[in-house]
Amino acid sequence: MQDILTITLNPAVDLSSAVDQVEPELKLRCDPPVTDPGGGGINVSRAVRILGGQTRALVAIGGPMGKKLRQLLVEEGIAILPFRAPGETRQSLAVTDRRDGRQYRFVFPGPTWDDERLSAVLGSIRDAVPDSGFVVLSGSLPPGIPPHFATLVCDCLKDTGAKVVVDTSGAALQDLAKAHPHVPYILRMDGEEAEGLAGQPLPTRADSVAFAASLVARGAARVVVVARGADGSVLAADGLRLHAAAAPVPVKSKVGAGDSFVAGFTLSLARGQDLGAALQRGAAAASAAVMTDATRLCTRADAERLIAECPLTEL
Repeated sequence: MQDILTITLNPAVDLSSAVDQVEPELKLRCDPPVTDPGGGGINVSRAVRILGGQTRALVAIGGPMGKKLRQLLVEEGIAILPFRAPGETRQSLAVTDRRDGRQYRFVFPGPTWDDERLSAVLGSIRDAVPDSGFVVLSGSLPPGIPPHFATLVCDCLKDTGAKVVVDTSGAALQDLAKAHPHVPYILRMDGEEAEGLAGQPLPTRADSVAFAASLVARGAARVVVVARGADGSVLAADGLRLHAAAAPVPVKSKVGAGDSFVAGFTLSLARGQDLGAALQRGAAAASAAVMTDATRLCTRADAERLIAECPLTEL
């Protein structure tokens, strides 16, 4: 199996709880909080481990909350490469209203980075990457990190054999949609992000995969994946257009589905499987994730069982 390195610059200690009813002004008596390590790259590392693989996680941490985050990751068996963040690791809070099942999510900003810390973390990434393997960039960027961070990572890894996998949104995605000399191997986005980037609706699989193929032709990435929610995911590469269905499962929470997809997809590639098999396993992991509560990712048993229910077709 090839090496997988995940990168999380804006991690969080996630607290989740529940109350009988969310109301203004009142003191809301919450259940004891559940504490989890959070952040896109961290969640990918957690899901890879659940699926039977292993990663190394480069995580920016700082202050007492950073120590708490590191402890949580050690307890889950994640191999950590700590990087000193420019301030305290952030927290996030999710509260479920038991009356109607709605979840309220409060996400705080991370510490502000400067050019010195940015240069230092790029050096740490370069030092951590072996001659081959996968580097996963997933999750939000902290204040001070430029939107073209993924491009900077691709540039600093250009002389290695590492394949960069990016799952991002907003200004960072807008930047990646442009042609650059050194681009990610994989670029993934959800359907809403793809429509925003395309500037128009993408109602069918054919529309989504055609847009993904246009990004490949433009030179945004070698492979582009667009998630279509309950309709699964499409993939475009040079001469290849695929769709993997989502399994028909009961949905408890969509939180963590994207990270579980990236984990299943990347782990499959790291094990030497082709893009079609990786897309199918990613779809199965995402389907498994929506069956669990918001604080949990996929389960290995469900992800393996659901592969047969995520058929792969050429488009």
